[in-house]
Amino acid sequence: MTAIIILAVVAVLVIIIIGMYNSLVKMRNQVKNAWSQIDVQLKRRYDLIPNLIETVKGYMKHERETLENVTRMRAQAMEASGVAEKSMAEGMLSSALGQFKIAVENYPDLKANQNFLALQEELTSSENKISFARQNYNDQVLFLNNKIEMFPSNIIAGMFSFSKEVFFEVEAPQERQAPKVSF
Repeated sequence: MTAIIILAVVAVLVIIIIGMYNSLVKMRNQVKNAWSQIDVQLKRRYDLIPNLIETVKGYMKHERETLENVTRMRAQAMEASGVAEKSMAEGMLSSALGQFKIAVENYPDLKANQNFLALQEELTSSENKISFARQNYNDQVLFLNNKIEMFPSNIIAGMFSFSKEVFFEVEAPQERQAPKVSF
């Protein structure tokens, strides 16, 4: 009788351990999937930027430095690897795109160009999709990190070498500020 009780307790513990392990694997895979969704949206933005630059080149002859800065920041962002490096590079690219948008305000003919308007709309759409993908990624990282740190799953996480993930955070201070609207 005692052997049956011990066997039942061991079986329950094994089932609990398997459940926790599978839950950690599922959460880790959700984080990887969320990161790949960010990558998809970033690629969309990277592909859009050269078209936008080509469209405005003729209009913005005096803004060469701004255009080159956007191109340079795009290249750096594309080369970045890892969440922290990618996050910093994306912050710098977003900052460069913000400066680009400000420079465009000085060119009314450009703002009326249908190709430019379509590309600008695509860029805005891409930025929104990146924002949503980043939010989803950070949510998944939060769930995984909580599971890794909370008892008793932290024991299983430690046994199987699960490690905390890094949040995709905004690094550029100007992105943290609310936009100024004036009429």
